Amino acid sequence: MKPVFDPRQVRRAFSRSAGSYDAAARLQHEVEGWLLESLDYLDLDERRPAEARTPRTVLDLGCGPGRAARAMQARWPKAQVLALDLALPMLRTHPQPQGLLARLRGRTPLRVCADARALPLAEHSVDLVFSSLCVQWIEDLPALFAGLRRVLRPGGLLLVSTFGPDTLHELRAAFAEADAAPHVSPFASIAQFGDALVAAGFRDPVLDRDTLRTHYPDLAALMRELRAIGATNALTSRRRSLTGRARFTAAETAYAGWREPDGRLPATWEIITALAWAPEHGVPIREAGQEVARFPAAAIPVRRRG
Repeated sequence: MKPVFDPRQVRRAFSRSAGSYDAAARLQHEVEGWLLESLDYLDLDERRPAEARTPRTVLDLGCGPGRAARAMQARWPKAQVLALDLALPMLRTHPQPQGLLARLRGRTPLRVCADARALPLAEHSVDLVFSSLCVQWIEDLPALFAGLRRVLRPGGLLLVSTFGPDTLHELRAAFAEADAAPHVSPFASIAQFGDALVAAGFRDPVLDRDTLRTHYPDLAALMRELRAIGATNALTSRRRSLTGRARFTAAETAYAGWREPDGRLPATWEIITALAWAPEHGVPIREAGQEVARFPAAAIPVRRRG
């Protein structure tokens, strides 16, 4: 089956937006702030000893310009924070300590250029996976969560946000009036997101759904912001040629139907946030209709003869 997203286009779009992303990503920064506040769950989890509530290794998946990675490094100075992103130019925007004295003052996040679908991390090597508005670019959620479960230590925390299907519904409908080619990504619903978490064996999942709206003087302003943050059309079925003036004008006319009394055009963003814990060793997980129990190889006793 033809994949929904073109990962090369996703990488190109975010590479091109590396210099403009941080200044334009107002909504992304707000959602990232929500997720950072949720880290208090680690401190409040009384089922774990106090020393276990401080992560040793943290993964910021889809870190972008690295704001969250730096915030978590400041929160846990002794932890190793991994700032992972698909776009190398985005990683190059991260500020780095200058001079020996600055380097000696403490750790900084380790930058890793890699694909979230194939994490270059050892099994059970991470205590916390943090990912804000990244995984909506990955269509195979069960495979993604299986990979995150693999790298998380038993009892590790997954904290993630993504876009839901109501996101940019105005833009989707407006361009549908202009042509038959898709222009807005098909985002997974909160039910699909939760089902994928449970299927991967994560326990005690908590999911929330919120709606935010941003406003623009016209359609061109919205499109400029989307390009500035790299959120351009990365569908494999996208039109490969530029959107012609006639099609854009048709979409602009259709979008005007949502214009608010103050004259601005709204854009809706459905935000799904999820918190869940990695299963302990030996907890049955359903895979391909069968129950599978996973154990670390080191836990298997070996008898020696003679």
